[in-house]
Amino acid sequence: MSADASYDGRTRCPWAVDGSGSRIYRDYHDEEWGVPLRGRDELFERLCLEAFQSGLSWITVLRKREAFRSAFAGFDVETVAGFGADDVERLLADPGIVRNRAKIEACISNARAVLEMTDTDLDALLWSFAPEPRPGRLRTVDEVPAVTAESKAMAKELKRRGFKFVGPTTAYALMQATGMVDDHVLDCWVEVRR
Repeated sequence: MSADASYDGRTRCPWAVDGSGSRIYRDYHDEEWGVPLRGRDELFERLCLEAFQSGLSWITVLRKREAFRSAFAGFDVETVAGFGADDVERLLADPGIVRNRAKIEACISNARAVLEMTDTDLDALLWSFAPEPRPGRLRTVDEVPAVTAESKAMAKELKRRGFKFVGPTTAYALMQATGMVDDHVLDCWVEVRR
């Protein structure tokens, strides 16, 4: 599928044109997706949200994003790393987030793994896997990969460091979301920002 025109006449990646009329996908596509993101806590948030999305639609996570931020203390790494059993139970009872014990515990464990890194920081580590920019955009979403050599390498390194829920597909989605790759299709109005 190539890009689609939406209500405002701008041509967007087809996934961003939500048939329900919701602006959530469109705004996320236009303002965040593919925009280079830096910062430990900012990238930690995205890593957690991508893990929570696993097996679900991204719109589910976007609709619950503010509740996630509230429940996980703004994704402050030190705070989340200090969460204990009572916090896990609190989060499992929170209807505003995805209540999955394994994903909640992975987010907490991943915060601890971030703090255990002494040779680098999360920002530098994740961005070290960003590939060279493509010479041009892909024509359709059918050409967009789900996994790349770089996302496999990122997932492998994160797992080696004790991170959970970070397979190659999740790693590639993180790369797309944080601007490490530009997967806006050729006809999409959004400009390359890298």
